[in-house]
Amino acid sequence: MLAIYRAHIHRGVGELGDYVAEPLLAGDLKRRRKNMSKHRLPHIVADLQGTITGYAYAVPFRKRPAYRFTLKHSIYIHPLYLNAGIGRMLLPALVEACTDAGYLQMIGYIDATNEASLRLHEACGFRRVGLLPSVGFKFGQWTDSVLMQRALGAGNSRNPEAKSRI
Repeated sequence: MLAIYRAHIHRGVGELGDYVAEPLLAGDLKRRRKNMSKHRLPHIVADLQGTITGYAYAVPFRKRPAYRFTLKHSIYIHPLYLNAGIGRMLLPALVEACTDAGYLQMIGYIDATNEASLRLHEACGFRRVGLLPSVGFKFGQWTDSVLMQRALGAGNSRNPEAKSRI
């Protein structure tokens, strides 16, 4: 998984790739996964005949209690497996896992030049809800991010704290 992540940073996937400037170390990735597991946040790995071809995970959208039903997610595909349907397997599985865990909204920030990721998210029920102009600076140029969102389960159609009267 570290190799996939590094490819997104150093080579750039979706034109400009990830926005992280510093390399992620193996220990960092292990701590991140342990923290997700501790908080019962989904982390899904695509494995094709023993080769890790991608992964996706969700983290809290914000730390404040008011945002506890909302997650933001990331998805990474191995560069050799782009356009092989890995994202179409990972993202729906992540959405389902987050829904099953009781979350009600999912947010994604997508590089505005990454048309494949934008199409994938739209195909998986995400809507474009905002544009964040010039919020990233990578490879000597400013980049825009598209804010995408989708409801999970009942979404905002019910009070998540209301007790059932059954």
